[in-house]
Amino acid sequence: MKGRALVTGGAGFIGSHVADHYLREGYQVTVVDDLSSGRVENIPQAAEFVQADIGSEAARSLLAQTRFDILNHHAAQMDVRVSVEDPAFDARTNILGLINLLEGARAGGTRRVVFASSGGVVYGESDDLPHSEDARKLPVSPYGVSKLTSEFYLAAYAQLYGLECVSLRYANVYGPRQNPHGEAGVVAIFCSRIKAGEQITIFGEGEQTRDYVNVLDVARANMAATHWSVPSVDTIDSVAFNVGTETETSVNTLAQTLVDATGIQVPIEHAEARAGELQRSSVAIARAAREWDWKPQTQLKDGLKQTYEWISENTA
Repeated sequence: MKGRALVTGGAGFIGSHVADHYLREGYQVTVVDDLSSGRVENIPQAAEFVQADIGSEAARSLLAQTRFDILNHHAAQMDVRVSVEDPAFDARTNILGLINLLEGARAGGTRRVVFASSGGVVYGESDDLPHSEDARKLPVSPYGVSKLTSEFYLAAYAQLYGLECVSLRYANVYGPRQNPHGEAGVVAIFCSRIKAGEQITIFGEGEQTRDYVNVLDVARANMAATHWSVPSVDTIDSVAFNVGTETETSVNTLAQTLVDATGIQVPIEHAEARAGELQRSSVAIARAAREWDWKPQTQLKDGLKQTYEWISENTA
């Protein structure tokens, strides 16, 4: 056994893939999830499962009483719209939930924290794309603020208590197990619409861009972060890595590529733009390539087809 890893949000889309990878590498894995959006069937059979909210005493005590080598933190309030409508709820979940876990980790002797941040929201609006890790930070949503604030808390815990903290700033992650209902990513929503033969709705003009990275590539980045020799903290950027493709894809192009990949034609219509939404986003990955020899391996059209096939087979 390589060690013990605790994956929060391990019943969710990204977290479950990360838990899979830890198991493949020989770790003993515990998943903590409140199942508010995650699914029991996503949890690897070989993992221990504890149903708990990340802000609870149960989650904190689990970390305090079990000597985990790795805390991999993916549980979060992740919907930009929810954060705009209820910033206090977003902060309680994402900021206070993180602090609760860090206090447990500190008491239990956990040394390494891998944190799922967001390259799509911490940098804010800019024409200077793709964003490098040291790009200007100016989030336009409370969700972005909570992710950036979390990175500063991690840096403080690293300096005060010696925790080794790595933040992964994700681009827009898509792939199998993405939930097409509720707080879903656009790829899963479009796949669900196509499966049902219903129209795809694009908010705004559709020329807003995102950097779409496959979840399997994201899981590999988590393993690289787990094994990285973490330096002392200089800035939050010195212990952060973008995880994306460096490619901007408009929502219009995404919709058409998905229709082409599935071979199923559905109407594509437009609706009013949503508040708090970035217009352009893409992240530079030179640092991950240099430090970890990491780069995305999944082409967008192939990944979209795989995602559609999974959603078609696994959702009602």
